[in-house]
Amino acid sequence: MMELVLTERKESVVLLTINRPEGLNALNRELIKTLSELLAELAGDDSIRALIITGAGDRAFVAGADIGEMAGMDRPEAEILARFGSRLMRQISQFPVPVIAAINGFALGGGFELALACDLRLASDGARFAFPETGLGITPGFGGTQRLARLAGAMPAFDLIMTGRRIKAEEARDLGLVMEVTAATDLLPRAWELAETIAGKAPAAVREAKRAIRMGLDLPLDEGLTLEEGGFGRCFETGDQKRAMSAFMNKEEIPPFEGK
Repeated sequence: MMELVLTERKESVVLLTINRPEGLNALNRELIKTLSELLAELAGDDSIRALIITGAGDRAFVAGADIGEMAGMDRPEAEILARFGSRLMRQISQFPVPVIAAINGFALGGGFELALACDLRLASDGARFAFPETGLGITPGFGGTQRLARLAGAMPAFDLIMTGRRIKAEEARDLGLVMEVTAATDLLPRAWELAETIAGKAPAAVREAKRAIRMGLDLPLDEGLTLEEGGFGRCFETGDQKRAMSAFMNKEEIPPFEGK
């Protein structure tokens, strides 16, 4: 039986590949459950310093939720699915270390939502993004209305969600939704490079920075600043901070970070 999510690890970086290429990696309930369980397991592994998510094949990152599953649903079933999908997206956004989306093709509907839940997004030059839901009689249900408006602003969210128009990777980059656009062959090497750069920094500092950025977005500025101050202080409880600053002061090479 085909594994729905493939896992590859290089030292402290993990790559997850969503593996339903025959269905353009669409999110059905089984795949959502599998990915959710895997993320819960990985979140408890303190040796992981960065996570990459991509899609199998060269056509799609994730081409939406599975329409075949949704077509016959009634309202209660649809709301349960929305909660199920939203929980997965929160697991991604709240994952303790940075999550990089390597968007290698179509990121439509639920796939666009999954990408938006990640912290950093790289896209191949053939990637395409859209929220086609209003053309199917529904709205985005896994966080798309909320994350898109927060990341790109209300007007781009109204535009993309109300019209359902498909945009290229370069426009997504111009809207601030994608960090970089690469050739398809360069996408995963660049994602690994970025993840390994992050993994080379002090783990506690990276985790505290992610926490402050993510949580601070939903707080008034003064509360966000207080959150940042706490994270800054907690870094001074680590040996990594003491070793790095001592080496800096002594004009020595900063030693590899140990994560403690």
